[in-house]
Amino acid sequence: MPKMSDIFPPVDVLLIMEPEEIAGPLLEYLCQCEEGRSSGLMHRSNFTNPSHINEYSEGKYDDVAKIFTESWVWLEREGLIAPKPGQSSEWIFITRRGYKFRETGDIRNYKAATLLPREILDPKLASKVSPAFLRGDYDTAIFEAFKQVEVRVRILSRSDQGDLGVPLMRKAFHPDGGFLTDKSQVSAEKQAISDLFAGAIGCFKNPSSHHDVNFDDPVEVVELIMLADQLIRIAERRKP
Repeated sequence: MPKMSDIFPPVDVLLIMEPEEIAGPLLEYLCQCEEGRSSGLMHRSNFTNPSHINEYSEGKYDDVAKIFTESWVWLEREGLIAPKPGQSSEWIFITRRGYKFRETGDIRNYKAATLLPREILDPKLASKVSPAFLRGDYDTAIFEAFKQVEVRVRILSRSDQGDLGVPLMRKAFHPDGGFLTDKSQVSAEKQAISDLFAGAIGCFKNPSSHHDVNFDDPVEVVELIMLADQLIRIAERRKP
């Protein structure tokens, strides 16, 4: 029998994932069960039984069992698993489509989900970047992160909706009278903050708006999301 913690993300991450996002790890687990002759787990009630998932669920059995059931139903709906002929409807087998999905799917995306420290991020930022990051859609996650920086700066600096991108950052953090400029800083520090915000938006939001950037390293993506989080924190400290 495969070990659940080797295939599924930590429980706190699992609880915020959508059924289709859990489908990859669940299908991989069921494939290993079928190949390893752990046939008793190819049954929905057996799979979600407390004796099977209690060790993994960390005291959150009810929530974890419901999420697994949602993902199991999603797999059935997509034709990746199907009722086993001659058995009750809860016994299943992996379909040809299911094995094809297994071969083409990328389980690394789901394992990488454990890298994002969602609990320490700005809540609004976390809600925007987490779904894309969990799917492995890293370009979108980075774009959303720095879009949140832009939105927060626009709101805090009371700028117009038409103020966008690098010009917005230069306006909000202008060394001479920018709405979010810390007047207690020396001129060089004021300019450095203006450059930091303008450079971050110019490098990581604007290119994603215009063409495919193709970030493929989840660690690098997490680092950039953390940079966006830090910029939001700086902006929040500057509000009147």
